[in-house]
Amino acid sequence: MEQFLSFFEDLPIFYKAAWIVFCIAIFWFLEGYFSLLRLQYKKWRHARTNFVFLFFVVLINALFGIIAAVVFIWSDQTGIGILHYISAPVWVELLISIVVLDLIAQYFVHYLLHKVRWMWRLHIVHHSDKNVDVTSGTRHHPIDFIIRESFALVAVLILGMPVSFYVFYRMVTILFTYFNHANIRLPLWLDKGLSYIIVSPNMHKFHHHYQLPWTDSNYGNILSVWDRLFGTFVYEDPEDIQYGVDIADHTSDEDILVQLRIPFDKTVKSKRS
Repeated sequence: MEQFLSFFEDLPIFYKAAWIVFCIAIFWFLEGYFSLLRLQYKKWRHARTNFVFLFFVVLINALFGIIAAVVFIWSDQTGIGILHYISAPVWVELLISIVVLDLIAQYFVHYLLHKVRWMWRLHIVHHSDKNVDVTSGTRHHPIDFIIRESFALVAVLILGMPVSFYVFYRMVTILFTYFNHANIRLPLWLDKGLSYIIVSPNMHKFHHHYQLPWTDSNYGNILSVWDRLFGTFVYEDPEDIQYGVDIADHTSDEDILVQLRIPFDKTVKSKRS
């Protein structure tokens, strides 16, 4: 296990970039043969907008990579964090780290992005996509993504985890991000079965339905247990899903400037108002 994790300790940035490209490519391919919904759109034009947001995500990741390095060094030198005070096998510590990161840096911050009015206005950009596919996975307003990254660092400080745990977690969450957003159809029995443990594609698609209460459900990224535990789990008929968000359906979801202005555009009325 230690040897496996050491691979992630000094993982070159181009490995991470290659992993993103690979995940997008494999699910893009599968979308062509096993589509959940027949989306009436120009796939490449739609992707162009989301790839611009991906560019912002990559830049922010690079910045937070520097900040995270300082945090890891400081945590290691000071002994800050729960993992410094427990003795457990490496695989147990890794599992604890993934669970806590998934709770704080995914479920909890995502819940806040829906419930806190000014945060929701940033998050509208993600939900304004009217054709959810694999490229929608990293469609986040830059400030939205900065908030997410900040919560991830909070989880790192709470646990005092080694950098290899964090990088491994990031690689896993990249896979789940694209898997959950991909426009792919799994057999219903399989998708529903997976949703008892992990966030399945159908489960996350209900979250992208344009109307409440489904919009405010299924906040998880890797584990579905948080939604089941906190009463935010939904699983209905996938045929009833309609993408977008009712308060921003009049905006152009493929115009990058329009999307970047949404949080500050008073003509887009927040449902939290």
